[in-house]
Amino acid sequence: MEKREDNGDVKVVGGVGSNSKFPLSFWEVAVASTVLLGFVVGLLVVYLTMPASDYSFLKLPRSLQELQILRVHLEDYTSDYTAQVLFGYCMVYIFMQTFMIPGRPIVFSLWPDKLQFFQNQVAKRRDGLLNYMLFLRLTPTLPNTFINLASPIVDVPYHIFFLATIIGLIPAAYVTVRAGLALGELRSLGDLYDFNSIATLFFIGVVSVTPTLVSKSKS
Repeated sequence: MEKREDNGDVKVVGGVGSNSKFPLSFWEVAVASTVLLGFVVGLLVVYLTMPASDYSFLKLPRSLQELQILRVHLEDYTSDYTAQVLFGYCMVYIFMQTFMIPGRPIVFSLWPDKLQFFQNQVAKRRDGLLNYMLFLRLTPTLPNTFINLASPIVDVPYHIFFLATIIGLIPAAYVTVRAGLALGELRSLGDLYDFNSIATLFFIGVVSVTPTLVSKSKS
């Protein structure tokens, strides 16, 4: 719930009781713990039923050579057991997405000041909200995780959130995908940043921020 003050700012109220020390009730914690336990058991079953393999290569790579070795092993394993790997990947992804959304009470408890700031900015920029959200996605003004969690709470329309996310994350997605495709041919990490890559990222960045710059110049 929100309350508009005389100076135009919007104050977020409600959501978390002022006298409660913990933002969730006993039954909410019990249900969440049950779901978590069910997912953990399911992931354990998936792990135990996966075909045996040499897991010695599964470690955090500390060099480009170790990263390429890990890629080769994972590619071979995926080719041999495509269905099992796909099912396991989907289970892990659903698990991560389920428990990365803490809910309104926990968001209020974790980031009250940032949530207040974000709420005020969204209220002030309602007419040019797409440009503002696009600006946030392209710059480190606010962490992406916070934007993902707080946007529905501060009433950012879904279509604006969707468009800003799709366009704003293109540069990071481009670098990630290109790195994955070229991993087998890389000789150094510097090969990721050749002239073509930098020019493409620059072009994407210019196109993405142009609406924001035009809007600011008009205002």
